[in-house]
Amino acid sequence: MIRTVATVTTLLLSAPMALAQSPVDCGGSFADFRTRMETEAVARGHDPAKARAFFQATRMDQRTLDADRRQGVFQIPFVDFSRRLISQNRIDNGRANLRKWSETFDRVQSEFGVSPGVLTAFWALETDYGAVQGDFNTVNSLMTLAHDCRRPDLFRPQVFAALELYEKGEIDPATTTGAWAGEIGMVQMLPRDILENGRDGDGDGKVSLKTSPADALMSGGAMLQSLGWRANEPWLHEINVPADLDWSKTGLNHPQTVAQWAALGITPRNDPLAAPDTIARVLLPQGRKGPAFLAYPNFDVYFEWNQSFVYVATAAYFATRLEGAKVFDAGTPEPGLSNDQMERLQAKLVARGHDVGGIDGILGAKTREAVQLEQQRLGLPADAWPTPALLSKL
Repeated sequence: MIRTVATVTTLLLSAPMALAQSPVDCGGSFADFRTRMETEAVARGHDPAKARAFFQATRMDQRTLDADRRQGVFQIPFVDFSRRLISQNRIDNGRANLRKWSETFDRVQSEFGVSPGVLTAFWALETDYGAVQGDFNTVNSLMTLAHDCRRPDLFRPQVFAALELYEKGEIDPATTTGAWAGEIGMVQMLPRDILENGRDGDGDGKVSLKTSPADALMSGGAMLQSLGWRANEPWLHEINVPADLDWSKTGLNHPQTVAQWAALGITPRNDPLAAPDTIARVLLPQGRKGPAFLAYPNFDVYFEWNQSFVYVATAAYFATRLEGAKVFDAGTPEPGLSNDQMERLQAKLVARGHDVGGIDGILGAKTREAVQLEQQRLGLPADAWPTPALLSKL
């Protein structure tokens, strides 16, 4: 996964109350941290010999830290980002895999209600259908990120989950590799997700997410269901929007029924919209002059997998393409902001009392919401797309 790991809400393990209430242990000497983690593992009930074997060879991985700090890809606007990731070759390979693994996709849809295109899009964007699964030592990456004090509360539980997988004989601390943030396999699942949602899709008695497409797809379907996927419901439809729409009603924080949107002039561009009483939001990734979509409740589940807005919108759109939707109408979006301008904008928004989730130059959901509120205040079209004009007025 091109993960911003502050992402999956299922990351936290159930821990003893005393541990949950105490400050998160991180930083200091890595050797001392490793010893503390081993001691805590034994206190949690893990076998001391297994814990010693698991932790003793772990090393801090500077390459993991470098990758964690280097996520500028998420600063690219949706149109450019999606065009970069969704090539014709990926579409062709995706449709070929849909045919090749049709029986497995039928099982996934039957058991978990997840449409084939949804998982295929993740399979493509995460690992290019298993071809590029990452060469980072999984346990070293997890220990490095747990030791690092940026997000230790997210990664410490994953270390103990990896230890449990080791005790089950499902990973090897010395040889298991994956993405820089500790995800493993064709659809890039973290250890805790593997424990909770790993499935033996090919019937060989093992969960082999790195080598078995059937295992990976069944496990991915189980994970999406556990994150709240609503069975056999849509997730995204491209739409036409009227030029006189009240733009302040758009955005993920302004839900209405499909019937209410239709009454405001929203029409489908490709497939029919969902049932009239279905809740939906109008999604404008690059403002009122760019592409437009109607996002349904299942779209929210994508944010449980990854919190990058541009990644989520791309993955959801790619899934519709794999199932026959047309190329989106890119429109003529107004020019956006450079990274430096976005950081300046975020600083100004923070100064006005908005929570943008951090001054990082990334147009995430919180920054979009703050932009929309300031656009309303200033009398600008409130489509949540930040422009140089908005920055100037602020």
